[in-house]
Amino acid sequence: MTVCPFCDIADKSASAVIVWEDSDIVAFLDTRPIRKGHCLIIPKRHIESFEEVPSDLAARMMALGQRLARRMKAIYKVDRVAFLFAGSDVPHTHAHVFPMYEKMDITSARYILNPENLQFGSSHLKVDEKGLVGIESELRLD
Repeated sequence: MTVCPFCDIADKSASAVIVWEDSDIVAFLDTRPIRKGHCLIIPKRHIESFEEVPSDLAARMMALGQRLARRMKAIYKVDRVAFLFAGSDVPHTHAHVFPMYEKMDITSARYILNPENLQFGSSHLKVDEKGLVGIESELRLD
């Protein structure tokens, strides 16, 4: 077995409940789901972070996520399905796709105002226009 659990799933040396696969990507059910039906989509080739994923492969992962989202909406009767690229827990690019029943199904702990009562809000995260302009100048893609 390799040191990457997702590479092990991709090469079939570890088991997973696979919902779709082709020669380059595989989608399987998450063993620690946020919601029932939570899937992970990975490239079969080890790619540590999503910005390194070739654009055509990222587009195919997104298209598969959209197919799964449509299916999840129909099966679970939800209005929204989350799709996000991650890679912090396992350093192998992966996209999460899961049905959302509540807006806090996918949120950062930074939105928690009062952990004892789990009160959520975003006013403490507000950035004024001057601050946004500074960030925009750092991130502008020319």
